[in-house]
Amino acid sequence: MSSLESWFPSLWLAILASTLSLLLVFLMRRPMRRWLGAETAFFLWALPPVAIVMTQLPHPAGIALPPLPPLIVSVTQASAIPAAHGVSSTLHANSLLVLTWLIGVAICAATAVVRQRRYERHLHTAARWTAIDLAWPVWQAPDTRTGPAMVGAWRPRIVLPGDFEQRYDATEQALILAHEASHARRRDGWWCLVAQAMACLFWFHPLVWWALPAFRHDQELACDAAVMRKHAGQRRRYALAMLKTQGALDALPVGCAWSPRHPVMERIAMLKRSQVGRVRRWVGKVTMASLVCVLGGVVYASAVDAPQSASPAAGHFTLKLEVATRGQPAHLHSTTCLAPGREHYELTDTSMKGLPPWHALVGVSPAEKGQLMVNVELSGGTLDKTVYPKILVLAGQQGTIQVGEKIQGLAGKPDQDHTITIKATPSIGC
Repeated sequence: MSSLESWFPSLWLAILASTLSLLLVFLMRRPMRRWLGAETAFFLWALPPVAIVMTQLPHPAGIALPPLPPLIVSVTQASAIPAAHGVSSTLHANSLLVLTWLIGVAICAATAVVRQRRYERHLHTAARWTAIDLAWPVWQAPDTRTGPAMVGAWRPRIVLPGDFEQRYDATEQALILAHEASHARRRDGWWCLVAQAMACLFWFHPLVWWALPAFRHDQELACDAAVMRKHAGQRRRYALAMLKTQGALDALPVGCAWSPRHPVMERIAMLKRSQVGRVRRWVGKVTMASLVCVLGGVVYASAVDAPQSASPAAGHFTLKLEVATRGQPAHLHSTTCLAPGREHYELTDTSMKGLPPWHALVGVSPAEKGQLMVNVELSGGTLDKTVYPKILVLAGQQGTIQVGEKIQGLAGKPDQDHTITIKATPSIGC
């Protein structure tokens, strides 16, 4: 389960980034469409995937502060620490949440694959349409409900309905083909693939499912604007072609199909607006690229110390301990969860003959620059007073505390090693 648990902080960061970026897109999509045009405004949808990727990128490792010099005090002998092998209920809860998420991702992805294959099954008996030569293959479906559409991402195909020649006149046919070719030219299949992947990864997020049809709608508006930029005098015929195409099948997971889910009245209203000039389009592209870069940089910078500063539950730390005595290899390996109400892990040992028991309290607290402070309180044994050694480490890194002394043997007697070595690895979250 440890590998799944390590995903939990990253998943929370991705959820936060997707939520904030989608809210930003919803706030800006309509104003940007009016100011810069539908073609440029569509690239706002690059913000969510860029923000999510930035939260998952590795960051350069900071310079870890060296541990404080070992504190040497007079101890006659070290003692073994009883092992603690319990795994906290919080760890199990986090693992259950991550496994539930993975199951949801698998179900969502399988559903999308089934939908895609179901649509493509209609094309098994499709015939190659050679009335016009395009850079992408054009197929005519055997039925009237499949197409017009652009299907696929890696090798896109243009699909026309079986009654394409009867339903549309020559001008409308040219506009429909220009629309689908524009989808292929703009790599809209890849955009759809990324959008579907986000929907699968965040299947539990209602905002993502609200965003998916909005993304499809903006994609169609952008394609309409691209077609009208080259066929500005055919607005009326283009609108008639839209009205004739409302009986098409539902949108593809990976592809662009004319669908009733695309509000046709708004698309027709958009056709009446004046086209955005070349200068405004250029300014819009620079604005979108700058916005994506700035947001990506902000998210990346904010996530630098995310594992150290942001945790699923505040005040929860996982503490891994390795204890060795007398310079021997570690004989104790324990992991425990420190949470509010249990800020310290208590160690007591009475197993060494001839020595009184010694006690230790080990705690973890946040420090500056994303570091964690491991605090130890040692007493008993041969110590004449309580000592408080501390070390600073980054989350997930190991620090060492050594207490005790080595006594050189006199008059032929063997040397005595009375050191206790505690290696502590703290991390955020349980």
